[in-house]
Amino acid sequence: MTSFNDLNLSKPLLKALNDLGLENPTPIQEKAFSVIMSGKDAVGIAQTGTGKTFAYLIPILRQLTYSEQRHPRVLIVVPTRELVVQVVTEIEKLSQYMSLRVFGVYGASNINTQKQKVYDGLDILVATPGRLIDLTLSRTLQFSAVKKLVIDEVDEMLNLGFRPQLKQILEVLPPKRQNLMFSATLTEDVEAMIEKYFNTPEYIEVITRGTPLEKIIQQAYHVPNFYTKVNLLKWLLEHDKTMTKVLLFVKNKKVADDLEKELEIFSEDIGIIHSNKSQPHRFNAVKQFQDGVHRLLIATDVIARGLDLKDVTHVINFDTPKDPSAYIHRIGRTGRADSTGIALSFITEKEIEMQEAIEALMDKKIDLLELPESVEISEELTADEVPVVRDKNLKKAKKIVVTGGAFHEKKAKNQKVQLGGKRRQEKQRRKLETSRSKRKR
Repeated sequence: MTSFNDLNLSKPLLKALNDLGLENPTPIQEKAFSVIMSGKDAVGIAQTGTGKTFAYLIPILRQLTYSEQRHPRVLIVVPTRELVVQVVTEIEKLSQYMSLRVFGVYGASNINTQKQKVYDGLDILVATPGRLIDLTLSRTLQFSAVKKLVIDEVDEMLNLGFRPQLKQILEVLPPKRQNLMFSATLTEDVEAMIEKYFNTPEYIEVITRGTPLEKIIQQAYHVPNFYTKVNLLKWLLEHDKTMTKVLLFVKNKKVADDLEKELEIFSEDIGIIHSNKSQPHRFNAVKQFQDGVHRLLIATDVIARGLDLKDVTHVINFDTPKDPSAYIHRIGRTGRADSTGIALSFITEKEIEMQEAIEALMDKKIDLLELPESVEISEELTADEVPVVRDKNLKKAKKIVVTGGAFHEKKAKNQKVQLGGKRRQEKQRRKLETSRSKRKR
C-alpha cells in the first residue's frame, strides 16, 4: 500500500498529515498527485467522502513556494459559502508548518473587510463566483499572477446559475495556467466547459460514474404522501437508536420549513439549513450537528453540497431527487472511512419513476422495506398532493375582445373632440353658428 512518504512530499506537509493521523492516500489522492505535479490540466471524478479536496490541495501545496507578491497564485472556486469555509479550513490544516497566506471570500458578508484582506496579499484565494466577480470589478483583485485554477463542484455551480460568472472568470484568467476540476458527477454541460477551456485534460476516475460506495446499505419505503412520510420519520427517530447522526435531504426550502414545524417534538435535536437562513444560523447548525448537539440536520441539496460532515450514520432522502446523480452525491455522505452507512429513501408513487432512473444509473436495485405497522397512514394531503379534477363538460368561456380603446367612460375633462387645424376648427365654428341661427328662427 502506498503511503504519503512515497509521494515525495515536503517535511512540513508530511508533519501536518501525521498530525491529522493520515498515513496513506486514498485512491483519488494517489492517482491525482503525479498528474497535478506534472502541470497537466486534470479532471478528477470521485464520490463524496473519497478525499477529493486533499487530492488537489496536497500537490498544489507541495509545489507552492514562499512569495511576498500581493496577487494570488492559486484560485479555488466553489459554489457555496459553507464550502469556502471548509476548503480554507483544510488548507490551514495542511499548511500549519508552512508560511502561507490563504483567505476565503463569499457573498452576504462585509466586502470591505474582504477587499482589505485581498489587498494585503494572498497566496491562495478560495471564493464563490459572485463575490469573486465583485472583487475584480472593484479592481481590488487581479488575476495576473494566477498559475493554478481549481473548480470544485462545478456541476452544482451551473445548477445554481453561475454559468455567466464562471465563463467571465475563465475568459479573463491568464492563458498560461493549470486547470483542475474535481467533482462527484460529470454532466454534459460540464464536459462542454472542459472542452472549451481546458487544454487536453487527463481524467482521473477511480470508480465508474454513478456507482455508489459499497459500504452504504440502500433501503427505501414506498410512502403515499407527505404526512405519512412525517409519521414514518417520527417513528424511526423514536425507535431506531442507531440514528445518532442523520442528514436528511428535502427538495426545497418550503418543505424544509414545513418539516421542521411538524417535528416540533424533536426541536432540541434538529438543525436546519437552506439559503433563506442567515449565514450565522447555517454555520451554527452545521457546527452543532458536527458536535453531536443536533441528531438530525435538515438540508437542501444546494446548501449541503460539498460540506464535509463526519460520522453521518444515516442519510434520509425525504424527497427523491429528480437527478439520479444527486442521489449518488447525497448517500455518499455516509459510509465514509471504515464505517458502514445507511441510506433510506421515502418514495411516493410519483417518485417511483425517479427511483427507477437511480437504479438504472447504479445498475443496482434499492431494497424495499415494509412500512412498520404502527406508522399511521395519513389521509391528509398537502396542496401539491391534491389531485386536480377537470370537468370535461365545462367549456372555456370565450374571451370578449373590446376594441376602440378603454371600455370605461372617460372623465368630462377628457371628453374633447380633436378638430384638427385652424381651418377645420373655423369651419366647425361656422356650422355651429348656422345651426343655432336656424333654431332661433
